[in-house]
Amino acid sequence: MKTIGAELREVGPGYCEVHLPFREDLCQHDGFLHAGATSTIADNAAGFAAYTLMPKDSSVLSVEFKMNMLRPAVGEKLIARATVQKPGRNISVVQAEVSAVKDGEEKVVAIMLATMACLPGESGGGGEPVG
Repeated sequence: MKTIGAELREVGPGYCEVHLPFREDLCQHDGFLHAGATSTIADNAAGFAAYTLMPKDSSVLSVEFKMNMLRPAVGEKLIARATVQKPGRNISVVQAEVSAVKDGEEKVVAIMLATMACLPGESGGGGEPVG
């Protein structure tokens, strides 16, 4: 999140909102914000939304997600808003919408459906380092 300049803006039970200002270095060849950046903020918002409903001594991990790109991501910023659709003890299903803000108007540019896992007893991201 820090690397791409995304900010966590709002968090509540089963909800999270992440903002990403437009940056040319995050664009693909046609000047649209890259699908990777769009997916990153949707995944982060979905993970935090799920995490708000998990035990304090746990961590969250993406299991899978499907991302539908609806239109090119252009504007001053992107906003990812995620809502838990089905919380669970081990697995939660979350939907995230990513909107582009241009001239004060928002248009949905992508929708994500994600599955998030609860990792009990791994507060703070725990786990073994990779490599």
